[in-house]
Amino acid sequence: MSNRRNTSPRRRKPWQPYLRLPAFLPVPLRARRDGWTPDRQARFIGYLAEGGCVATAARRVGLTRESAYRLRRRPGAGSFIAAWTTALTGRTQPRWKFTPADRMELATTGTLTARLWRGRFTGVQRNPSISALLALVSGLDRMTGDGDAGSCNGFLPRALSRRFV
Repeated sequence: MSNRRNTSPRRRKPWQPYLRLPAFLPVPLRARRDGWTPDRQARFIGYLAEGGCVATAARRVGLTRESAYRLRRRPGAGSFIAAWTTALTGRTQPRWKFTPADRMELATTGTLTARLWRGRFTGVQRNPSISALLALVSGLDRMTGDGDAGSCNGFLPRALSRRFV
């Protein structure tokens, strides 16, 4: 008898890079405690990437499949749709280009990203955009026409003018 081990090669699944979901702006909605809050939207995208089923992902965040499709059809849902498509297909979409109209929301609230680890949804990350804030400030500088910081009080919201000027 021989003590040789079986040397046949093991079949392994080829390594695939983990899916990175794109950052998105939440769809603008009226604030409701039982509706599609920004956090629920991000968790929905995470559960959608994990399971691949719209009905299951919507049920896990406490809403219905029909309301998810209604949310997808709302105006301003472009980056949400890109994240949805990436979550379902498993292929990264071209990076969503935010418009200058989105700058205020990018600077104040930021984008949401659903984080995955080994194919499982782990949490939501919110990232405010410093570059969008700087673009807003430089636009205000151009509108005033001079370098005097006190002259832009009429353009800045009252809370921002007290804090930064």
